[in-house]
Amino acid sequence: MKVIIQRVSEACVRIDENITGQIKNGILLLAGFEESDMADDFEWMSRKIVNLRIFNDDQGVMNLSCIEKDYNILLISQFTLYANTRKGKRPSYKMASEPNLAKEQYHTFHKILENEINRKVPTGIFGADMKVSLTNDGPVTIIMDSKNKS
Repeated sequence: MKVIIQRVSEACVRIDENITGQIKNGILLLAGFEESDMADDFEWMSRKIVNLRIFNDDQGVMNLSCIEKDYNILLISQFTLYANTRKGKRPSYKMASEPNLAKEQYHTFHKILENEINRKVPTGIFGADMKVSLTNDGPVTIIMDSKNKS
């Protein structure tokens, strides 16, 4: 599982001009899945994300987590995180989970993430043509891969 974590002051996802998810301060989370990803990957990633100290304390130091700040997460599916650009001009996505499996993985991860943060996590719609807008705060952008746990 690969994710891009962006600290945002606001983020929103639209599908056909309808807002399906939005947050103010928090994390915009782009998540992609590969076939070997399992529940333990989702649990590890969820714990890391909600406890990641990327928000400023009173001294302006990134020392507080999403949970400590009572901030939210907006989750978006993003299979293109598995793009392979080594050959040719068109990226290959064969490392990404096939759509039916990826949808199941996405929904499982979403439930685990909601349990970890103990609140609803707004989302886009899996497989939809989404328009995502955000104001990256910092900017702070972090890339994580569940295959690099150690």
